[in-house]
Amino acid sequence: MKRQCCVPMPNKKVEQPSDKTELFVDAPPDGSEGSDSDSTDSEESVYSGLEEEEDTSNASEEESDNEEAAVEDSDEDSVPPAEEAKPTRQGKAKGGKSKVKKPSKQSQPSGSLENTAGDTHAASTSQSGADEYEYDSSDEEDIRNTVGNIPMEWYREFEHIGYDLLGKKIIKPEQGDELDEFVNRMDNPDYWRTVRDRLTNQKVVLSDKDVQLIQRFRRGKTVDPSTDPYAPWVDTFTSEVMIHPVTNRPEHKRSFIPSLWEKQEVGRIVHAMKMGWIKPKPPTEDEEDDEPKFYNLWENENESEINKRFNQHIPAPKMRLPGHAESYNPPPEYLFTEEEELAWKAKEPEERKINFIPKKFSSFRLITAYPRFCNERFERCLDLYLCPRQRKMRMNVDPEDLIPKLPKPKDLQPFPSTQALVYRGHAGMVRCISVSPDGQWLVSGSDDSTLKFWEVATARCLKTLHVGGVVKDIAWNPNVTLSLVAAIVDCDLLVLNAGLGDKLIVSNTDNILSSHTPTEENSDAGNKLPVHWHTADGKKWKEGHRVKVTHPKALSQVTWHGKGDYLAVVMPQADSMSVLIHQLSRQRTQNPFRKPKGLVQRVLFHPLRPFLFVATQRYVRVYNLLKQELVKKLQTNCKWVSSMAVHPGGDNVIIGSYDCRLGWFDLDLSTKPYQVLRHHKKAIRQVCYHKTYPLFASASDDGTVIVCHGRVYNDLLQNPLIVPVKVLRGHTMTSDLGVLDCKFHPTQPWVFSSGSDHTIRLFT
Repeated sequence: MKRQCCVPMPNKKVEQPSDKTELFVDAPPDGSEGSDSDSTDSEESVYSGLEEEEDTSNASEEESDNEEAAVEDSDEDSVPPAEEAKPTRQGKAKGGKSKVKKPSKQSQPSGSLENTAGDTHAASTSQSGADEYEYDSSDEEDIRNTVGNIPMEWYREFEHIGYDLLGKKIIKPEQGDELDEFVNRMDNPDYWRTVRDRLTNQKVVLSDKDVQLIQRFRRGKTVDPSTDPYAPWVDTFTSEVMIHPVTNRPEHKRSFIPSLWEKQEVGRIVHAMKMGWIKPKPPTEDEEDDEPKFYNLWENENESEINKRFNQHIPAPKMRLPGHAESYNPPPEYLFTEEEELAWKAKEPEERKINFIPKKFSSFRLITAYPRFCNERFERCLDLYLCPRQRKMRMNVDPEDLIPKLPKPKDLQPFPSTQALVYRGHAGMVRCISVSPDGQWLVSGSDDSTLKFWEVATARCLKTLHVGGVVKDIAWNPNVTLSLVAAIVDCDLLVLNAGLGDKLIVSNTDNILSSHTPTEENSDAGNKLPVHWHTADGKKWKEGHRVKVTHPKALSQVTWHGKGDYLAVVMPQADSMSVLIHQLSRQRTQNPFRKPKGLVQRVLFHPLRPFLFVATQRYVRVYNLLKQELVKKLQTNCKWVSSMAVHPGGDNVIIGSYDCRLGWFDLDLSTKPYQVLRHHKKAIRQVCYHKTYPLFASASDDGTVIVCHGRVYNDLLQNPLIVPVKVLRGHTMTSDLGVLDCKFHPTQPWVFSSGSDHTIRLFT
């Protein structure tokens, strides 16, 4: 089929189609008039032929002006109103005129396409008399496409894109190289808003309205700014459900006449009833006897006891009736004295007989609000909520059978039971004591700034050293071949030669200490520690002083390693340096921890393995010093740990706390205490194990030392046997303090205790 092209009438003003015209115009976004210099060389060369043809056609248009006046009027009437109301962007750019006879150079690419559309429109109008472009039903992006409905990828390798009216190729606009692109990016202020049209390969500058629309779309907002997404809901239809019939006509008369199928069904049922296949239901008792029934409340008096137990009513628990103590004016014997009030406050809430302190008021109007009202109401609600819903059968069990069978203390001897000696001589509280490895000598530290060395067998003081401060802790070297004692005085760690016993051991100790040549190796992995080592000389050497280690903060505890070369000290207020390890032979200090683990209370070495026990307020951490890792973390379940001791086997630990609890930990069993003992009434100050006998002891501020039998079996399936065997008394309480320290004799079943009454006592 040949394409028919028809030139528009000379004097006819053709409306330019405006559908997506802005995509074909390389005009400024604000709609200002573009200059002729904006068009590229390729545009001028491509459309130069078209301009000449239009210029020559102007004369013929003027000649036929008058001849086609009537035709113009009729044709204008046939133009659709939609096209009349749409001026093109080319028209706007030339001063707002929408009817253009001669397109400019700037609008030539789209102008040629528009001429094509206008010519086709005129041809179709002259042939059929109807405008086929009155509406557009296609899904194409642009109806002025000169290519057709084909994929644009087919023109990717060609230099043109479509054809004009005369069949000439429409050459693609020139696309510069990367250098031109870079220069355009630098010079063109509208480069960021310029996009390329896929159909015509033209550059289109987006207007401010287009940019705003794209930005709103990317932000997830509505495209139209005037749209309110949060407008109030308008209920167009009512929410009430109205049920009404679809039709309101009356039912048909035939619906009242039995159908043939129903007649057959009724006949089958009647035949089945006659044959006896269907039997009617027997009448119920209610239908037979409509007389009222009366129930005998006492008819189950002879019921068996078993049924009575299960059917018995369970009443709600009743509240205890108030007594004289609850009165607003109780008798004098129910009022607390100062001692009774202090004792009541010291007890745990569950151990108190009454949960309030009786008070006396002279009249009703002086009674204040009861502070525990909400608590008692809540406890009452718990009683009602947790009361049993079912009565259970009680077992007839003797309560004594539930108590574990423990051996008698006589069968667990030997253990210390009587006071044998009292060591007197200190003028202040004796805070710490330590026994030599052979058990022949005893050293004690007191608040009177002295260290005293005692002979264990005779309670005779052999030597007294003035250290110039309160002695917080003291420890005898566990190595039998050394005669060394470590003492803590404020911020200093003193290492002393006791000078007692075998002279060869004493001289050998001095030779080992003097063999070290002092160097500047007092560092921890290259970081200088604020710890200074000093070697005693002169008068201090004669008194027994050998080494003095100065620390930046106050010390609280010192402990020896089993081999006798390493010491561990505790500085609770030093944060990351709260635990330091000193090596005596090389006079070197190490800091095993980089971060503080809490307020450290106690530190102990494992007797057999390279483990370090670090006790904070609530936890005990076990570290492997070789692998430098945490092995276990024990939960003490107490408020504040005061003391710690490790079993000679190394698999069990006991913890003493200021809240009167003593916890036994089995490291192979769990991280929680295997058993918790509450024998003491006040804070526990010290706990200790015996090296050879299955004994452990605890000293408390209540003035007692409790000795317990604690046997650990080699069989891992058998739990340790813990039996309290003796309560040792003898110390008198001073300033609410009792026994401050206790230590076992290394070879005998004896225990030493030091107290706030300035004495040391030996129990054998």
